[in-house]
Amino acid sequence: MKKTIVVFLIALFVVSGMFANGQKEAAGGLNSKNMVIGIVTVPGSAQYIAAEKFKNLVEERSEGRFTFDIQHSASLGSESSIIQQVQMGTVDVAIITTGPVGNISKLANALSLPFLFKSNEQADAVLDGSIGQEILDSLADSGIKGLAFSENGFRNLTNNIRPVHTVADVAGLKIRTMEAPLQVKIWRLLGANPTPMAWPINTELAQGTIDGQENPLWVIDKYKIYEVQKYMSMTRHVYSSHIDMMNLATFNKLSKNDQKMFVEAMREAAAFQRKQNRDADAEHMAVIVKNGMIVDETPDIDTFREKVSSIYEDSKKDIGAAFVDKLLSAVK
Repeated sequence: MKKTIVVFLIALFVVSGMFANGQKEAAGGLNSKNMVIGIVTVPGSAQYIAAEKFKNLVEERSEGRFTFDIQHSASLGSESSIIQQVQMGTVDVAIITTGPVGNISKLANALSLPFLFKSNEQADAVLDGSIGQEILDSLADSGIKGLAFSENGFRNLTNNIRPVHTVADVAGLKIRTMEAPLQVKIWRLLGANPTPMAWPINTELAQGTIDGQENPLWVIDKYKIYEVQKYMSMTRHVYSSHIDMMNLATFNKLSKNDQKMFVEAMREAAAFQRKQNRDADAEHMAVIVKNGMIVDETPDIDTFREKVSSIYEDSKKDIGAAFVDKLLSAVK
């Protein structure tokens, strides 16, 4: 009889515990979880550095309640595909180049405007301020929590056909762009034949399917673009940020303290990654030059600016005049 009572009490305790946990989950509580972080680039890349730092900070501060599996090297598909997986909740956290994010947030699209930021410091001031927060908050309509901005860096043009010093030299070049309409529009205005294509693209460059591409120095070094491209022009035509994001429903299930921890950890990870990225620029350039790429460090940028000058006014129709004006005022 005593044994029956003991068994009954144990069963009651287990069921009560399960009920309590269910109630906590229903009320929005999420005390622990193994999460997936999705990126398209390889270990050691800008995205991976930010992801790893975030992972380590949260795992340490949560004392192991939250753990992370970084799915890298496009194992989950393209950046556009990973964004969709974040929306569905099959990927919890992702670090995505701004371009594709512009497909779900018109405000995020504004960050891909050409020659917007004059310096790293100016980019930081805007993105870490109220304008950046407004962009991050705009993702909520798509089921995404915007956490912070890490970076890709200023993008530069490479190609395998000819040196590019003025915008006239761009004419007819088949340039790979990100899968983002604004990027296609920029390169069409510059006279190129823009070709949207998911990353990586080394095979397409080697085979001549495309003539060139545009990316920050770390990408050109890390992916050995110098092996399949002969010329680079330091156009710095777009400051390419990363938007560090999370599934909104999962974020909302966290306690207020855990929400704060996640946001602060990603902001710290972003600041850490941005500094590392910039500190390594000289080293990347040395590798690029050593491996034979011909670099024009002072192309005639004014000719590029003139070609795309109409895009600012045109963008107001798609993004919103008030927001574009506010952004342009902040970068004067």
